[in-house]
Amino acid sequence: MPATEAELFAHLDRLGITTTTHRHDPVFTVEQAQKVHGDMPGGHCKNLFCKDEKGALWLICCLEDDRVDLKAAPAKIGSKRLSFGKPELLMAVLGLEPGGVTPFGLINDRERRVTVILDQRMMAEPLLNFHPLHNAATTAIASADLTRFIESLGHAPRIVAVAEPALQSQA
Repeated sequence: MPATEAELFAHLDRLGITTTTHRHDPVFTVEQAQKVHGDMPGGHCKNLFCKDEKGALWLICCLEDDRVDLKAAPAKIGSKRLSFGKPELLMAVLGLEPGGVTPFGLINDRERRVTVILDQRMMAEPLLNFHPLHNAATTAIASADLTRFIESLGHAPRIVAVAEPALQSQA
């Protein structure tokens, strides 16, 4: 059984990590998430669960408005050609459903199958927002505490400049 939200928060408490969680209607896209952010402080993030052609699994986390080019990313992170992981694999490894992908799901990766990539621009934000194992809430965590949480699970997150800022429309 995948960890519950209560088990996730208990793990964070044991680490002395403070978080703030905001409840909202379930969201499945960045656009939907942007409508429920309201005045939640911090960088709002998106997460890509990928598999490369050799079968290695990757979780790429970046700011929600940034763009990850899946054709260019392998050279930046040291993988083979990337594609999105299937929902069944996402559930089997991270205990998550599509729309709720989050680094907090690493609590379920007991075999440490996933390589975690944290985008450099994202990690420059002092506070980051992710779903707490489901997409009906958003949890804010300090970026340094996110790294500490991931390391507590036996993962070695890599901070890499993998995402590109979204192009701003010109007025």
